[in-house]
Amino acid sequence: MYQKAYGIIETLAPLHVGASAGEETGNLNLIFRDQFTQTGIIPGSSIRGRFRADMRDRAAGNEQHWYGHEAVAGQEDGGTTEAIVKFEYASIVWLPVFCPGQPIVWVTCPRLLQRYKLVTQMEANISIPEPYTAARSLHARPVESRRKVLFFNLGFLEIEHEDSLAQWIPEGTQLKEENLVVVADNDIAMIHDMALYRQSRVKLSDSEKKVEGGAFFNVEALPEGAVMVFPIALKELGWRPFGKTETADKTADDLYFGGLESIGFGHCKVILGGEY
Repeated sequence: MYQKAYGIIETLAPLHVGASAGEETGNLNLIFRDQFTQTGIIPGSSIRGRFRADMRDRAAGNEQHWYGHEAVAGQEDGGTTEAIVKFEYASIVWLPVFCPGQPIVWVTCPRLLQRYKLVTQMEANISIPEPYTAARSLHARPVESRRKVLFFNLGFLEIEHEDSLAQWIPEGTQLKEENLVVVADNDIAMIHDMALYRQSRVKLSDSEKKVEGGAFFNVEALPEGAVMVFPIALKELGWRPFGKTETADKTADDLYFGGLESIGFGHCKVILGGEY
């Protein structure tokens, strides 16, 4: 029997988890994506590795109890043990998108909200918002039909429904209801690609400021302000990955995920919820 918990990730800097940086001409270092919505994810193995390394640095030895003992040379079974804490991949809940001449909005789709509802164990009677839903307080341009319209780089999106989205804001994040929009499942992939952070990079010569061998490659990343969720299963309670303050256990902390940390990528705030 497993205890169920979950984690919320809020990116404080661009987040790249995917292909590693290379020097091949034109290499686009793509992020990992969900196979159905084509939106960015963080694999469970990456989350587990970050938590394990963080606990090993802070409380050496405890990581082997919670995340499994590593292989030991000379033992028949390798000395490995099963992890008590198990992680699944993190999927997007809300993704910030730039709208020319309008405030930034955070978008999602019914499929992503359905996973968020399942992971956070929301009440069954809470219904998933219809596509093209926003709060009445959304800042957008009204049109002749009295509906509101958002202008993205690749076209217009008309708001068809108005409803409260406050219950879909993860606790501890900085999201505001007036900036939230639910789009259709078949639109999220295109909007997601508009929202990605992209950076062109080159490899310079060791002795002078000159591109070496014409090496030019690009990196894409989830933008700052993206909010994600991941499930956690535990075989026993008492897991304290962030340690304690003077008065209580810490339920949130800053962690780095993915690659390119040395140039400002991967800084995230992680908030834990559920039983752990």
